Amino acid sequence: MHRRWTDIALTAVAPTTWGTTYLVTAELLPADRPLWSGAYRALPAGLLLLALTRRRPQGTWWWRAALLGALNIGAFFPLLFVAAYRLPGGTAAVLGATQPLLVVALTVAALGARPGRPALLAALAAPLGVALVVLRPGAGLDPLGVAAGLAGTAAMATGLVLTRRWGRPAGVSTLAATSWQLVAGGLLILPVAAAVEGAPPAPDQPALLGYAWLGLIGTALAYALWFRGAARLPVTRVSVLGALSPLTAAALGWLVLGQALSPIQFAGFAVAVAAMVLGQLPGRPRPVEPSDQLTPPTGPAVSPRAGAAVSRRAGAATPAPRRPDPAAPRAAARPRRRAAA
Repeated sequence: MHRRWTDIALTAVAPTTWGTTYLVTAELLPADRPLWSGAYRALPAGLLLLALTRRRPQGTWWWRAALLGALNIGAFFPLLFVAAYRLPGGTAAVLGATQPLLVVALTVAALGARPGRPALLAALAAPLGVALVVLRPGAGLDPLGVAAGLAGTAAMATGLVLTRRWGRPAGVSTLAATSWQLVAGGLLILPVAAAVEGAPPAPDQPALLGYAWLGLIGTALAYALWFRGAARLPVTRVSVLGALSPLTAAALGWLVLGQALSPIQFAGFAVAVAAMVLGQLPGRPRPVEPSDQLTPPTGPAVSPRAGAAVSRRAGAATPAPRRPDPAAPRAAARPRRRAAA
């Protein structure tokens, strides 16, 4: 129990740091360069982790790492920045908060698993709570920004489910597997950024500080913890934790930028946090079948599980053996020996 909640707490660090992206983008990064911002965030962090781990993909993991990098990094980062630039932070956050719903659907389709009732309720309640927190009257609905936000959310949800399905190669650390995805995703962004936005911008001191934070903390550390959680926890539980990202962004706006929070927004915080806690609860245990309650045969060499299996094959409980007459064993042994002869 303690270890599971430790895994949940470490995984929650990732979306909490991602919640700083909105503040850093608005206050420190150059305007209207979302693709280069994504490249600056992913590639240096990936190369740093690759230099530290010194592990390269082998066999099928070349294309798996490339696909995961394209979904989690190469597509998600540019789309995230496009949504952040073209939409108010609240609208972009609500689009991202729909990820648990997509993960539930993909879990059924790709993993063949049926999420429990707590996971379903959390997937529905988390976007509602986030919407109460971050949406403002007259929030903009730029079509391109909305499309980018939804596409980025879908890419991240697909990458999360595939990360759970494939895991990572034996003997390969989480940092090494994370470096593969960051490098692959960063390399995919580079040519698109050059074609769409031209030459890379020369970052000034505030931008360097912003890129360093997003690259080292918001990417290298955060994605390593995120993929670690995806390997250890059900993906439905991991995805619900993503609601921490917009909640962190709203809290920073309140604490750093002096933005006011209404009672409705505080209620939204309570709903979203309750949804995240509910999403971490285990599902309903499987009911015990009547056959599991049958009395197993007695005897020193028969385990309870084996006894239950024998009882199920027999269709009824095995009756207890009669106590033999003390004089019977010697008399009964003779016919058996003659029959064997």
